[in-house]
Amino acid sequence: MGEWIDRRTRLWALLAIAVGVAFFFALEWLEEPDMSLVAMLLELVNILPIVLMGAGVALLFRIVSRQREEQMTLLRDLEVARLEGQRWRAESRSLINGLGEAIDAQFTRWNFTEAEREVALLLLKGLAVKEVAALRATSERTIRAQAAALYSKAGVTGRAALSAFFLEDLLAPIEKSE
Repeated sequence: MGEWIDRRTRLWALLAIAVGVAFFFALEWLEEPDMSLVAMLLELVNILPIVLMGAGVALLFRIVSRQREEQMTLLRDLEVARLEGQRWRAESRSLINGLGEAIDAQFTRWNFTEAEREVALLLLKGLAVKEVAALRATSERTIRAQAAALYSKAGVTGRAALSAFFLEDLLAPIEKSE
């Protein structure tokens, strides 16, 4: 919404209040043409809460309608993003399945045990040792030992090297500019 109430809305509200007060004074003057200035000011004090309340209701209505418009825009944007996400997942599903099969085949070549396969996948997904231990209902020491064993079998130095083994061929090479 930018500002709480934009300039145009404020001008319309002030104009509405001024016209309302002028209309009230005109009616009062028509009913009692010889009313004194003090009596007119007292009448103004009497109607001021009503005028301010009306202006407040009008402003609240404007704010609510803008918020509703923003909400509808956000809902449309969310739906578009949801549909794009579904489309991306559908389009990339075969690629992801292929990657999963390629990773599994490499784990087989490295002779990973079933536990090492599971630990390696969780580490590739970016989970911390503590998180892997909690998921597998085992100790962090066990996960560290399994990780060290699988790194040794894979011939890599650690988690980053294991991830790089699978990612380096997926990413486009960096072209050097001359």
